[in-house]
Amino acid sequence: MEKLRFTQVGETMYHEKLANGLNVFVFPKPDFQKGYAFFATNYGGMDMRFCLAGEWHDTPAGVAHYLEHKMFDTEEGNALQDLAANGASPNAFTSNDITGYYFDSTEKFEENLRILLSFVSVPWFTRESVDKERGIIGQEIGMIEDDPHWKCYMNLMKALFQRHPIRESVAGSVESIARITPETLYACHKAFYDPANMVLCVAGPMDPEHICAVAREILPKEAGPIAVKDYGEKEEPRAAQSLIEERMEVSAPIFQLGWKGDARTDGEDRLRQELVGGLALEVLLGNSSPLYARLYREGLINQEFGYSYESSSGCAFLAADGESRDPEAVRLAVAEEAARIGREGVAPDLWERVKKGVYGNRVRGLNSFENLCVGQAQAFFAGHDFLQFAEIFSAITKEEAEALITGWVTEERTALSVVRAREGEGQR
Repeated sequence: MEKLRFTQVGETMYHEKLANGLNVFVFPKPDFQKGYAFFATNYGGMDMRFCLAGEWHDTPAGVAHYLEHKMFDTEEGNALQDLAANGASPNAFTSNDITGYYFDSTEKFEENLRILLSFVSVPWFTRESVDKERGIIGQEIGMIEDDPHWKCYMNLMKALFQRHPIRESVAGSVESIARITPETLYACHKAFYDPANMVLCVAGPMDPEHICAVAREILPKEAGPIAVKDYGEKEEPRAAQSLIEERMEVSAPIFQLGWKGDARTDGEDRLRQELVGGLALEVLLGNSSPLYARLYREGLINQEFGYSYESSSGCAFLAADGESRDPEAVRLAVAEEAARIGREGVAPDLWERVKKGVYGNRVRGLNSFENLCVGQAQAFFAGHDFLQFAEIFSAITKEEAEALITGWVTEERTALSVVRAREGEGQR
């Protein structure tokens, strides 16, 4: 077993790749009673087209999320109830590029780990149970489609990207999930829920060797074939559309403003771009930046304003969102500030202040077992270790952030999604 020390952040991680291809990561925390386990597959809502054993499959939007819902079913009952009865707090989620199942518990951790590994690795569902779930997920889809913030975000994805599957909702649509059958779910489980396409991350007062021993006992002994994903043709730098507007029940206009970036291949380059992107947003839009003060003073944004760097396989972008009486004015102001940074650069004192603050926040986040485990799983699937950020972060320069801002925050890469009140409805 490999022991990795990340001295800059005071963390130790054990890693072993089992004979079946599963990568196991353990963060020993002997001073704690509670343990956390995260079992994840490199498969998410974007992964609708794939090739397995020479055969291509095109699946409906929403399959990964649908499968997540059904995986808790077992021949004996329901794994969610079994874990809860053992004092665990279990749950799961599906994102664009990962599906993860997890629990935390202070007692019966090994027993709960065995349950987790068992139900995720052995699918069991019937046509009746799959059909019943369709109604439940259909109601969930109806709720999120009525959410103006979700609609605004999905419209931004359609405005930024011409064909990348990030345009599709992870949950799918009522129409797409109507095409999901038990055979669809079993095929996708076979394609992606193989140990060689998965990771197990554990944090707590556990012996790393014992965690590996449990995984060897429960999971398949050998790796199977892994699906090859296809996201279509490479996207052009230009945003697909400049503006998408919609009318819904809102009291004030809400917006999502995005800038299409350059997708990085997996590895340290992808991590470095993530870190540079986060710093670039802080100096451009953070609450210490000149632009934030101006927008807030002029009443163009309020405390709901936020921003993020996001990337998945084949795509990357910056986004800002919030409420505004004039989203177009926000768009123009950001473009002007990006141009100014291109001419004058970022003030050195602002850069140092922002860099210290971002690093401090990231290190404080390591106190969360969930952040450690989920972060490591996502990082591993992207080709690096989560805790590598410390050594890379210190070497990032102001010029890198400036170059990302001037390269991405341009007119041709910008898209704006706005949800306004329906005509006749008042706005504050």
